[in-house]
Amino acid sequence: MKKFLSLISFFLIVNCGIQGQKTFAKDVAPIIYNKCTTCHRTGEIGPFSLTSYDDVANRSSIIKSVVSTGYMPPWKPDPAYSHFLGEYYLTEDEKQTIIDWVDQGAEYGDSVDEPDLPNFPEGSLLGEPDLVLTFEETHVHKGNNDDEYRYFVLPTGLTEDRVIKAIELRPGNSQIVHHALFFEDTQGRAAMFDAQTPEYGFEGFGSFGTDEVLNYDQYPGYVPGTKPIYYPDGFGQKLSAGADLVIQMHYAPWPVDAEDKSSVNIFFADEDEVVDRFVDDRIMLPFDLPGGFFSFNIPPNQVKEFHGIWNINQDLSLIGLSPHMHYLGKSWEVWLEDPIGNKTNLIKINDWDFNWQGGYYFPRLIPAKAGSKIHAVAVYDNTASNPQNPSNPPKYVWWGEGTTDEMYYLPILSIPYQDGDEDVVFSDQTSSINEIDFSSGNWMSPIYPNPVSEGNIFINFHLSKATSVRINILDMQGRLVRNLRRNEYFNVGNNKIMANVNSLTKGMYFINISGENVNLVTKFIKE
Repeated sequence: MKKFLSLISFFLIVNCGIQGQKTFAKDVAPIIYNKCTTCHRTGEIGPFSLTSYDDVANRSSIIKSVVSTGYMPPWKPDPAYSHFLGEYYLTEDEKQTIIDWVDQGAEYGDSVDEPDLPNFPEGSLLGEPDLVLTFEETHVHKGNNDDEYRYFVLPTGLTEDRVIKAIELRPGNSQIVHHALFFEDTQGRAAMFDAQTPEYGFEGFGSFGTDEVLNYDQYPGYVPGTKPIYYPDGFGQKLSAGADLVIQMHYAPWPVDAEDKSSVNIFFADEDEVVDRFVDDRIMLPFDLPGGFFSFNIPPNQVKEFHGIWNINQDLSLIGLSPHMHYLGKSWEVWLEDPIGNKTNLIKINDWDFNWQGGYYFPRLIPAKAGSKIHAVAVYDNTASNPQNPSNPPKYVWWGEGTTDEMYYLPILSIPYQDGDEDVVFSDQTSSINEIDFSSGNWMSPIYPNPVSEGNIFINFHLSKATSVRINILDMQGRLVRNLRRNEYFNVGNNKIMANVNSLTKGMYFINISGENVNLVTKFIKE
């Protein structure tokens, strides 16, 4: 009897061990390929590739370390507070999976369990652009191991106003381009600043004109590894005839001189799209603080908090925001308070890092009715215990663009509110790899609402592999009526886009989603 019980115990232990064993193919590859490989592949900003078992296994110890501490992936917003498009943070379960895999010996597993690498496009993540603007000269980023912020002015050459649907930076040197901001200059001021310097572009820290540029109308920026936001049907931002596009480039520290000649892809609304709501960029500044602009000062050896409030006087729908501060910055918390006091979380960054900043866009529109308030609380540490403090000993700090200055700067994108904005979704992409069923193939849900007389339809589809697809509206004869997406890259899992039907005549139509190993069709009726 004892031998029998011992045998049962042995099999239980062995079985539990097998169940708990993590392998690269089954458990780790889905996480790495969809959360890390976007930056860690040839030609991108990651210092090494993570595109195979050997790549990952050979660096398993350091991967465990940076995952355990949260240093990588570098996603700063608190996911317990709010969510955004293109999130690439790791859940606690995903972190533990990687840690367990390394601790258990970093085994490969069975090849049939390993998912394919995402089908990353060679060029644009959004397809074929309407306008490409390229640096007129090559910029040399000095190899002094210092960050560099620099403005470049690109004339658009437009002879008439156009509506931007998306803007996308294509770095000439992905290893040094850390992030970028885009601005519209309708007066030629930035070009004038550039003309006063002998080299191409002008410095973005403390040089003339930089404070002014930050107040120009701003477009969504660039961060490595994330797909640019593409505005849904009916939404857009104006790019004026004769305007210049001004780019603030952040080049990462580099040990040797490195060249960059980047370009910008711009996507315009086509003639069949009716754009009736334009995105506005409202920037919260020290003017929004209780004491006004001059209340923004940080004495030496102090940790100081500033609480700004934007009183909203018209019905809006919020799209996204881009918190900005310098080396003294410690944290941001931004929330929406409606007229009766209800709170909607917008963003919380608990541990600000000047080297990892960017724009954050909500997965869906957030209505903000007239009488609402946006609260923005920023904390700064001007003490000697702050390792990022550029002054030693600490000095009195005021507003400014210089390295030793500070900023309270919060652009917020919005559009005028319309009924139904609560249902407008930019994406329904699954955040956690644990929630994705890789074996379920490619499929598209029925269009809703259907039939539809006016307004928007929602297109939900699932991809078993990240890839680029075309999304078209076809008539009953299979003829193209509207192109909604032009070889746009979508991630693995659930995705959702919106299309407006007001320009369509009555009848039956088809939605066709096509790409490499993808061909999905479903119908809807316009009444």
